Amino acid sequence: MDATLKKYATADVPRYTSYPTAVQFSEGFDHRTWKDWLAALDEDATLSVYVHIPFCEKMCWYCGCHTTVPNTYDRAERYVQRLLREIEQTAPLVNGPKGRVTHFHFGGGTPTYLKEEHLAAIVAAVRDHFGFAEGAEIAVEMDPRGFTPQKARALADMGFNRGSFGVQDFNPHVQELINRIQPYDQVARCVEDLHKAGIASVNFDLIYGLPGQTIESVRETARLAAGLGPDRIAVFGYAHVPWFKRHQKMIRDEDLPDIDARYEQALAMGEALCANGYRAIGLDHYAKEGDSMIAALDNGTLRRNFQGYTVDPADALLGFGTSAISSMPQGFAQSSRDMAKWASAIDNGELTIDRGVAYTDEDLMRAEIIEKLMCFLRVRPDEIAEKHGFPEAAIAESWEKLKPLQADGLCRVEDGEVIVPDERRLFVRTVCGAFDAYYKPRPNRHAKAI
Repeated sequence: MDATLKKYATADVPRYTSYPTAVQFSEGFDHRTWKDWLAALDEDATLSVYVHIPFCEKMCWYCGCHTTVPNTYDRAERYVQRLLREIEQTAPLVNGPKGRVTHFHFGGGTPTYLKEEHLAAIVAAVRDHFGFAEGAEIAVEMDPRGFTPQKARALADMGFNRGSFGVQDFNPHVQELINRIQPYDQVARCVEDLHKAGIASVNFDLIYGLPGQTIESVRETARLAAGLGPDRIAVFGYAHVPWFKRHQKMIRDEDLPDIDARYEQALAMGEALCANGYRAIGLDHYAKEGDSMIAALDNGTLRRNFQGYTVDPADALLGFGTSAISSMPQGFAQSSRDMAKWASAIDNGELTIDRGVAYTDEDLMRAEIIEKLMCFLRVRPDEIAEKHGFPEAAIAESWEKLKPLQADGLCRVEDGEVIVPDERRLFVRTVCGAFDAYYKPRPNRHAKAI
């Protein structure tokens, strides 16, 4: 990587799974405002539901998720009981008929850490209180370790139709260094078990920048992953933040690839996936031809939210569980990240929301520009500004910020359209930053660009 790219690669930039980003969320968010937002939803508004399960059987050293390893399962059982009450307490605040949930996603942590009876109870609660739309996607994130044919059948019986496996890397040495041993054969069996149970849609997550990885090893991981035929594969860069996630101190700095190697690894994985039948989507996703995400990319309906790229068209996203974020037409609201505080609120019959931000009209305009860039690597900012009732002068500063990025080859401007070349897609977040009115580069505040 040349010096010009390197100065961008090492910069901290937001992931832009939302705008405004979580950095702008304010503490002590007014519960009256949250109730008003829920009540204001149109009766025909479609809904998406996210449930966060903050538990894992074992801690992977690379993990940056909001999760813990319980000493006993009792802790998880108490969490589920409170989660059910949270769903029950929130549902009456939402106007309109049942049957509007188009997407339902379990994230974590490891949702399949829960016993089947508890997973089923959560699914039933969402079905009973909100109702699924016909053809709704019901998805769950899974750990291949400990996954069984019985669990696959149970998930299918509950109505799950998409499963996502955290694969990360197939190299045994890398798996040892990150405390996540899951041989290729084990993952292959998990995919087969899902398909046999009738769950046809499968996602994989892969990571570059892990300790012990080389360009050849990540290329082989990508090739092996593609050979198992998942519909979608996401490729993320490892964020080493041991001052924030203490378990990452188990990873030695000297075992980590440097920025040049990270860049080459990301490129190698993308090339391997594209050579094996996948198309690149936005920053870090890949999908097989025929997948609905490819269709959304081609027809302009692809979206981006807190789960990454999505075909979810819902008007509002309701998040349940500690740290879960909800996205409403008026803004974002987040449940307490402190599990004890979250639990106490539910026990007292109170709402769990404690952070959030209301959109301004300018936020909505900039959010659309950024989302279009993140999804399609191209956007006409002035047209979007006009659509939202703003003059071209409202984003004049953004055009100035783009000039050095354009000079350095991260983007080009043609007839008023900002275009990020395919070979620079890894820097799309940097280009988006030019349209972010809040962004100020600060060390250790956001993820590295590469």
